[in-house]
Amino acid sequence: MRYYFAMKLFLDTANTDYVAEIAAWGVLDGVTTNPSLVAKEGTLRGVSRQADFKKVVLEMCKHVPCVSAQVTSTDFAGMKKEGEEYASWHKHIVVKVPMTTEGLKALSYFRSKGIKTNTTLVFSVPQAILAAKAGANIISPFVGRLDDAGEDGMKLIKEIMEAWSHYGFDCEVLVASTRHPGHIVDAARYGAHICTIPYDLFKKLPVHPLTDAGIKRFLDDWEKVKK
Repeated sequence: MRYYFAMKLFLDTANTDYVAEIAAWGVLDGVTTNPSLVAKEGTLRGVSRQADFKKVVLEMCKHVPCVSAQVTSTDFAGMKKEGEEYASWHKHIVVKVPMTTEGLKALSYFRSKGIKTNTTLVFSVPQAILAAKAGANIISPFVGRLDDAGEDGMKLIKEIMEAWSHYGFDCEVLVASTRHPGHIVDAARYGAHICTIPYDLFKKLPVHPLTDAGIKRFLDDWEKVKK
């Protein structure tokens, strides 16, 4: 089990301007992106969708040392082809693979080739264990989607971290699909290695009304002293 001085913070986005902005704070450790996020940003408008996606990913690699780029194939052969191509673009790229039996084959293959991977769409402890044993470098349990389905997403993180504490899995746990600051707080409390956060939520984290009120009071008092 590996321990860290602080939980890593990733930005969940396909917007390169957002990455540059948050990276400038000095707290950003990586980025997670996927086809849905890329499509949402409207970055795939050119003749070559792959070329557009590559451009987005490489721009992100300028700002952070870890960028998860998701494959779109559902079979092992397709994942293998896409993943090897993504990994060839830049040393900071981590290939994101879905949690399926074909994905497990891909994880094992990529581990044998030294290609880093992130297993996405994890919703149970058994899935987490299988992905780690297959060779994933990162697993991504989706807490917000579990909450939406009436389950307790953070309970899954607690259970995974408890299981991880008994074994030497060379696999980091990334809390995905975060929806509010409480998810980030609980992720840190349970010892999760990474938390990926949407831009709008990331912007809320440094803000507190008492901080704003305190700054205003200091400035008001200073203006009185100056007079």
